[in-house]
Amino acid sequence: MKLFAFLILFPCQVIFSQSIKEQKVIENILKTQVDLWNKGDIPGFMEYYDHSEDLKFIGKNGVTSGWKATLQRYLTTYPDQETMGNLTFDIKEIDVTAGKTAWILGKWQLARPQKGDIGGYFTILMKKIKGRWLIVRDHTS
Repeated sequence: MKLFAFLILFPCQVIFSQSIKEQKVIENILKTQVDLWNKGDIPGFMEYYDHSEDLKFIGKNGVTSGWKATLQRYLTTYPDQETMGNLTFDIKEIDVTAGKTAWILGKWQLARPQKGDIGGYFTILMKKIKGRWLIVRDHTS
């Protein structure tokens, strides 16, 4: 009976352990993005987005498709450090599914003393592509 319970529960423990590990990797990616943003490095921030035409950014002005278009959207919307402000994330949930995809729910805030603070919420879908977690969908409002 103990062997049976072990054989049933061990795979669950392994999956749970892998999920926690992947969550930590994703948390570190998001922290790195915050650091890059706060240094004014939008191209560095964008390195964690999938470099493909399949990438989708969904915002209040609609859908932007593709990595290059999303990069250009960020560069146009945030042309200088004053507009970029100081970014913080408050991660509410990270849900890793089968070690291949992850949904992230969070709150973002830009402290901008000269321009006025702004913020909102985001939902991100990440996929593990060639061993790297990359954002493939970003819905930010």
